[in-house]
Amino acid sequence: MTNILVIDSSANGNGSVTKLLVADALAGLLQAHPGATVTRHDLGANPVPHVTADNLAGLRGEPVTETEKATRALSDRLVAELKAADVILVGAPMYNFSVSTVLRSWFDHVLRAGITFAYTAEGPKGLLDGKRAIVIEARGGLYSEGPAKAIDFQEPYLRQLFAFIGITDVTFVHAEKIGFGPDARSAAIEGARAKLANMTGQAA
Repeated sequence: MTNILVIDSSANGNGSVTKLLVADALAGLLQAHPGATVTRHDLGANPVPHVTADNLAGLRGEPVTETEKATRALSDRLVAELKAADVILVGAPMYNFSVSTVLRSWFDHVLRAGITFAYTAEGPKGLLDGKRAIVIEARGGLYSEGPAKAIDFQEPYLRQLFAFIGITDVTFVHAEKIGFGPDARSAAIEGARAKLANMTGQAA
């Protein structure tokens, strides 16, 4: 049985391009894997708490306070979901050339030394190999090529975060130039849909 972990990270609710495309991709994955189980998080609606002085020890230390213990419990649950997943489907809109802070917070809770990665004599080693990630990125401009590629701090960052925990089979699907007007937005969505259909087993 295939386990699918879905992470939406847009603050734009039902107006989100990534959320729309994640729904399409999930439908395709379920068509290809009818018996799959799905675990889903909408971080825009229900964010994972940001790391602060009050909860840091829950992630990197020994939890003592109730807040720290709650943070450790949440982290343990999110890590368990990630470990159980065969496919991780992420909707990641570009905010200020990078990812949303809620998506960063989710990673802060699942990147844990000794749990999802380990420090070794040869350097850090990811512990979650054998998984596949599909990341859908929505961008107002064009960042996958041309002059603005140099200021794309989103895709390289996400690739590094996944690789750090051992997930190297990562495919990025772009919906770009959505800020260029209605026609460009529609073209970006349809182009991304076609790519996702081919990837997930749907007819294009």
